[in-house]
Parts: sequence; C-alpha cells; structure tokens
Amino acid sequence: MTSHNPWRASLLTLYPRMFPGPLAHGICGRALEAQLWMLETVDIRDFASDKQRSVDDTPFGGGPGMVMRSDVLAAAIDATINTVGSETDGVVRLYLSARGAPLTQARVRSLAASPGVMAVCGRFEGIDQRVIEARALEEVSLGDFVLSGGEVAAMALIDACVRLLPGTIGDEAGLEEESFEAGLLEYPHYTRPRDWEGREVPEVLLSGDHARIAAWRQAMREEATRARRPDLWRRRKLGPGKD
Repeated sequence: MTSHNPWRASLLTLYPRMFPGPLAHGICGRALEAQLWMLETVDIRDFASDKQRSVDDTPFGGGPGMVMRSDVLAAAIDATINTVGSETDGVVRLYLSARGAPLTQARVRSLAASPGVMAVCGRFEGIDQRVIEARALEEVSLGDFVLSGGEVAAMALIDACVRLLPGTIGDEAGLEEESFEAGLLEYPHYTRPRDWEGREVPEVLLSGDHARIAAWRQAMREEATRARRPDLWRRRKLGPGKD
C-alpha cells in the first residue's frame, strides 16, 4: 500500500470490458496490485438518454460513418470530472485521436508526473468537435496510422506512463538509457550464449573496461538514431526547441 495518492487513469469508453486487459499483467499488473496506480472505466453508453442507449449519429454535411454525440459524451466527461477532479487539480484531459499530436517520451514523462489522466477513447469516425473544444481535450496520437478505436491506444499510453511511476521498476537507473532519452535510440543488448549460430558478442562487452563499454554504447545509440530516425538525429543536432 502506498502512502500517497496513486496515479489515476480514468477511461471513457464504449467497451469497458476491454480493461484492464494487458494492463493487468507484467510490470503494470504488479503496480496495479501494489496500488501505485488505479484504473477506472466509464461506460459512455450509461449517459445516453434513450432506450437503445444511442451514442452516435450521422455527421452534419454528409459523409460516411457515424460521429459520437456531443451531449452524451459531454455528460460522461462531466460526471468523470466530478469524480477525478478538474484541470486545476492537475488531471490531464486527453482524446486518443489519429489526428492528434504525436505522443513522445517527454510528454509521457510529464503525464506520469501528473496526478493522472482522463482519456476519451473514440470510436466510429470520431467525436463531435465541439466537445473537444468545450471540454479542452488534448488530442494525442500514437503514430501515423489508424486504429478501430482509442482503447488500444489508451492501453499503450497508460503502460508508458505507469512504468515511469516511482517504485514500479526495480532498477530505475535503467530508464535513463532507454530509447528516446536524451533524444537517442537505445543501444543493442547481448546475453548468453557468447557464440550463437556463429555470431559472437562484441568483444568490447567482454572486456570489463566500463569506460570503453560506455563509449561503445553511446556510439551505437548515435549510429542507430542516425540510420533509423533521422528526424530525431536532426533535432538532437539542432538543439532543444528547434526543428
């Protein structure tokens, strides 16, 4: 049991039974059991006003698909805010959206340092734009691809945040050398057997010379970043806040 308030994830979804799903296992699952964080799901359909529990309607202006209604979703958001706290309490309001700003490790760190997040998991063609504006939802995207809904994206976001919470990972020093820290990708890893299918472990890793090993790993991080993520490498060379 923790001596402080656990980090909180409140998810508004049409499929609450999808959770905790993978979040109940591994690092996140152990942290959940230890009450380092807590998970709340809100069924958006509970706030529909008709017998069919309708949450969507056809888009104004025509077009394919359906759009999540503003009145139903706003009611769900407002009820959740009353439970988890407003923006002034530090709770971050998110909407998992393909057109959102890319989620970065820096943003994950800031979310993990907050009291928690309230995230809307979209479905259909999306949600009414007026809700995004009126409830000040920050749109966040996992990448340049489209998912069938925001639930899987929410799981990924929560996993990324929870592993940064104090007490979640035993050796927290290892977090400092992961991909995206200091604007670089991570170096390659090796373990036993020393010779596998004719492929040997790099000699430097067997040398016992910690300075040489550190220099090699830094060089590998830079090489991987230059080759695989030229966008990251360019930003690193330009400096913070430049592109």
